[in-house]
Amino acid sequence: MSVIIREYQPKDIAQMTAIWNEVVEDGVAFPQTERLNEESGAAFFGEQSCCGVAEDNGQLLGLYILHPNNIGRCGHICNASYAVSSKARGKHIGEQLVRHSMAQGKAHGFSILQFNAVVKTNAAARHLYEKIGFIQLGVIPNGFLMKDGSYEDICPYYITL
Repeated sequence: MSVIIREYQPKDIAQMTAIWNEVVEDGVAFPQTERLNEESGAAFFGEQSCCGVAEDNGQLLGLYILHPNNIGRCGHICNASYAVSSKARGKHIGEQLVRHSMAQGKAHGFSILQFNAVVKTNAAARHLYEKIGFIQLGVIPNGFLMKDGSYEDICPYYITL
């Protein structure tokens, strides 16, 4: 596998939307409940500060979105979300995407990357973030509505870029 991480291009929208929707439909990691179509996906990805994709021979394996976490006096903090195709999980694609987004965050003038709502049961993501050096800020009880209707705790994380 020869994975490259690069900035997305308009030709990637269909594959990006499919991967994003897969994570939304899983209902255990993203706060979104609505699926994207190609039109709404193009608008959504286009409004981000940066979107990166993981590609192997023309096939997208995952992506990230990067944008400000807030405005004004907190505008130096960015936020990101990551989606990896179920077919590519366990192959360290997520780690490559996180590291790329950190570099892009710094290049876009951000000095902190913050995750507002990492679901406590998302052990793979939490392990990855802690391995990279993210610091957990605490726990917000019952902060995430799971697909099955139950609530799970969320764990905010941050790292200095």
